[in-house]
Amino acid sequence: QVQPVESGGGLVQAGASLRLSCVASGRTFNTYAVAWFRQAPGKERKFVAHSGWNTYYEDSVKGRFTISRDNAKNAAFLQMNSLKPEDTAVYYCAAGRLTTYIPTMPHEYDYWGQGTQVTVSS
Repeated sequence: QVQPVESGGGLVQAGASLRLSCVASGRTFNTYAVAWFRQAPGKERKFVAHSGWNTYYEDSVKGRFTISRDNAKNAAFLQMNSLKPEDTAVYYCAAGRLTTYIPTMPHEYDYWGQGTQVTVSS
């Protein structure tokens, strides 16, 4: 098992950048696919980015967000640039088994962090 823990959220103005971190305890992170999801108030949890055999992004964050991993630190990151008010949400790090396809649904990931709040003001 692996237990992700997120950090790095905060309150920023539109156009700013944030870097979210996800540090995993337990098994080594590099044996898992890692993804970031986000959930706005009253909305469903939605896919943002995936890192497994490939990287993949939800359309609205392409070119602004970058997912990366540091296996030596058992960590994953989400660099978020040019933030917009609509990016406001709780961001979750998730880990699941490596697959040949890109899982984008929450139920396809087995391990979840507690979330970190990102608020972007206009």
